[in-house]
Amino acid sequence: MTKTYRTEHDSMGELQVPADAMYQAQTQRAVNNFTISSLVMPTSFIRALAHVKRAAAKTNNKLGYLDSQRFVAISKACSEIINGQHLEQFPVDVFQTGSGTSSNMNANEVIATRASEILGEKVHPNDHVNMGQSSNDVIPTTIHVSAAIAIEQSLQPALDHLLSVIEAKIEQIGEHVKTGRTHLMDAMPITFAQSMSAWREQVAKAKHHIHASASQLNQLAQGGTAVGTGINADPRFAELFAHELSQQTNVCFMPADNLFFQIATQDTAVAVSGQLKTLAVALMKIANDLRWMNSGPLSGLGEIELEALQPGSSIMPGKVNPVIPEATAMAAAQVIGNDATITVAGQSGNFELNVMLPVVAYNLLQSIEILTNTSIALADKAIASFRVNEHNLTHSLAKNPILVTALNPVIGYEKAAAIAKKAYAEQKSILNVAAAETDIDYQELKVLLDPTKLTQGGINS
Repeated sequence: MTKTYRTEHDSMGELQVPADAMYQAQTQRAVNNFTISSLVMPTSFIRALAHVKRAAAKTNNKLGYLDSQRFVAISKACSEIINGQHLEQFPVDVFQTGSGTSSNMNANEVIATRASEILGEKVHPNDHVNMGQSSNDVIPTTIHVSAAIAIEQSLQPALDHLLSVIEAKIEQIGEHVKTGRTHLMDAMPITFAQSMSAWREQVAKAKHHIHASASQLNQLAQGGTAVGTGINADPRFAELFAHELSQQTNVCFMPADNLFFQIATQDTAVAVSGQLKTLAVALMKIANDLRWMNSGPLSGLGEIELEALQPGSSIMPGKVNPVIPEATAMAAAQVIGNDATITVAGQSGNFELNVMLPVVAYNLLQSIEILTNTSIALADKAIASFRVNEHNLTHSLAKNPILVTALNPVIGYEKAAAIAKKAYAEQKSILNVAAAETDIDYQELKVLLDPTKLTQGGINS
């Protein structure tokens, strides 16, 4: 089927655009120029960009610069994009002009085309949709808006859910005692409650630090226009815009304390990404703990049994793998890599503008999305449903030579070390070897070496 085209023009001249495209000349130039990847700007970014355009239109209307008919048409076009329509009309590659001008003009053109259809007369992408704005304040603003919405409305609830599942699991299995491990080697016993409390604290602290850093996303560059001075924008624009955007999104936004900072740098995004990386590190730690405890089922630790979710091998019948912890570890690795990209991009503020804005947006939003979904999957398909193998726990504890540490205050370190080595060499329980090698009463030894008692700390004597 032959594709048809129409002729569009911009300040550089005429060019052919697909006849059914809602975008216009500048978007087509970007499509032609940036054939770098198959990656386009995230849906959450495009929707946030439509929020920005709708709030800007309402602000300009209230300030008397945009007539009510065009405002209504622009607002309706933006609402359609926010609600998921026309998303296929945003084909610009992530790797584009560093200011994101191509994505800003893509939005301006799609909104102008649709608004013109609604109104029945010309709505101009620059003069009307982009009124009082520049790509240099629109794109930094949209990065903040999209990330703030995603963190507040998706990631934070997912972390709350993960924390509640960890807490419920502690209540369910917390009293079970297992062999503690340091350097992957046997150490003093620990309860599941104690071990999992570290998970809970990791997630809780990551959540707290993400919230603290993300609070800075609420300060917006909008109103600074080209370089932060606010040229071609009403001095009242920034404050009224932030109010309108807050009303639309149910997220509290405000004008930035320093518009030059918001346009010249991406320090806030770098800080938020750093805290997302910390969460990724926490999730990877939890995932690896689950994998190790689940290892086996016969020749590994076999302390727990994760829920069987799918066959684990195309050649070994009956094999089941810890797929959710593995997926979690990979997602965490991606977030850590994204943070490296954002860090490099954050260094690309040249004088009055950062020129790696699209890649900051892409990686930041991807990190938030995959951490959100990973947290839910880890909670529901790994932590909530794993089963404790009591027999294996008890068997390992009985032979753990490190239990002899509890006898240090009674018989001294060197004597205790000799007992531990003998127990390990002879594959005997530490209790029986200690009974043979010391004059301590057997019943007293049972008390001193009781694994549950040893999880409570203190000095045994």
